[in-house]
Parts: sequence; C-alpha cells; structure tokens
Amino acid sequence: MSGLTDLDHTLASLDAKPQGTYVFATVDPVPEGLFPFAVIREDEGTTVIAEEEAARAFGLPLDHTFARITLGVHSSLDSIGLTATIAQTLASRSIACNVVAGFHHDHLFVQADRASEAWSLLDDLARQAKGWLPED
Repeated sequence: MSGLTDLDHTLASLDAKPQGTYVFATVDPVPEGLFPFAVIREDEGTTVIAEEEAARAFGLPLDHTFARITLGVHSSLDSIGLTATIAQTLASRSIACNVVAGFHHDHLFVQADRASEAWSLLDDLARQAKGWLPED
C-alpha cells in the first residue's frame, strides 16, 4: 500500500478542502445519465452519493444535504487512527461525519450547514498535529 501510515504525520498533512454539496439517495437502478460520486450496493438497495444539483435534476430526495470535504493527504488504506481521530474531533461538536475512503484520499460528508465549522476544526487539528512532530 502506498500513502502515509503514521497518524501524527497524516494528521499534520490533512489539507482539507471543501468539494461541494451532496445527497445520499437509494435508487433502483442508478438512473441512466446520473454519474454519482459513489455507488454503494447493500442488501437493502443501492445508495448513490450525488452532487446536489444532479440529484435535483434526477428528482432524488433532497431532505438532507452534506458537504463533501476531501482530505488532500494521501493516507494509506491500512493506516490506523485517522478516521477515529477525525470522527472524535467532529463528534465533540455534534457534527455527523460519514467517511468514504478512496485509494488516495478520504472524503468526509458532514451536515451542509456545519461545513465551515467542520473544515475549521480539521484545519485546527492539522495545525496542532504539526506541533506534535519532532523538529528536523
């Protein structure tokens, strides 16, 4: 696996970036022409994570919107503690966080109306973690 595995170095390199507003919706099948960010197949049905604008165009429910925050750090899929640390940090402020891990980056989905606060907390976390690293 490639990517960072050391938790302190990973946190210090978070580089969180807002990436737009999304919805989670159950569909059967995925509508032709919809190109969701992610498709998750479960026993109960297929979930798509789609940009809010596309979801609106395809008539998907818009009851709950989520801001996507992408972590610029290239973390390894077998690193330990990143998701837990971020979840704990956001949970301490009652911010829900749904994580989708890609091969290169993690994507966090937080309540759209709390996106700015979530991003600020992640930025603070990265700054604090830089202070934990030994000086070169």
